[in-house]
Amino acid sequence: MIPALTPQGLIDVCKKLKKTGCIGCLISGGCSSDGSVPLGRFLEAISVIKRDLGLKIVVHTGLIKQDVAKRLKDTKIDTALIDIIGANETIKEIYHLDATVDDYEESLRVLHKHKIPLVPHVLIGLHYGKILGEIKALEMISKYKPVAVVMIVISSIKGIFLRNGISLKPEDITKIFIIARHMLPKTPLILGCMRPLGEHRVKTDMLAVQSGINAIAFPDEKAINFALSSGLKVSFSHLCCSQVYEDLY
Repeated sequence: MIPALTPQGLIDVCKKLKKTGCIGCLISGGCSSDGSVPLGRFLEAISVIKRDLGLKIVVHTGLIKQDVAKRLKDTKIDTALIDIIGANETIKEIYHLDATVDDYEESLRVLHKHKIPLVPHVLIGLHYGKILGEIKALEMISKYKPVAVVMIVISSIKGIFLRNGISLKPEDITKIFIIARHMLPKTPLILGCMRPLGEHRVKTDMLAVQSGINAIAFPDEKAINFALSSGLKVSFSHLCCSQVYEDLY
């Protein structure tokens, strides 16, 4: 990630990206203690970037209020990304926020109200490596017509604490894929870049193909070959996985 600590700094970073041939960027946080990404003072700069540079702009919002969502819409960003948490225990114990599931649904509601293309993220295994609020998250998401949904899987990597060594099996993860496919039958579903490596990834990716997942970030070669042998059409994109919905539509 490239730091941009001021509005002008953000504009300058995007100018440099444009000169190197980039076609877009993801604007993200850190977040504030209330779970929001502090976008407010950067919104005018984002408008300038869209107007003057024509870059594709994707924004992580975090929890977002009505007034910020309205102003964000006015910047004409391409897509808003937001992690959706479906269990109050996870919000408190993992994110350490004084917020609730209702606050996450309210964020979905205001983004949808202002017609900002929405790609929610579901973090499978976020609660110390076990399934807890993922299905509730999908239920909330299904009400607000996202243009796509990205699912990622918490991994046993440095800095991620998995209680008692709990690690989800590919079959456990696949159950969430299948539920998502049934809840959102016409919505592009994407397996994002964060997921376990090695044989776990091989099996997860192949089961994702079988489950009706539409796109996989950095897919294992065996999954690609499996998709081809199953008669599926395969194409590749260099964009952030949250943006491939444009090709899928």
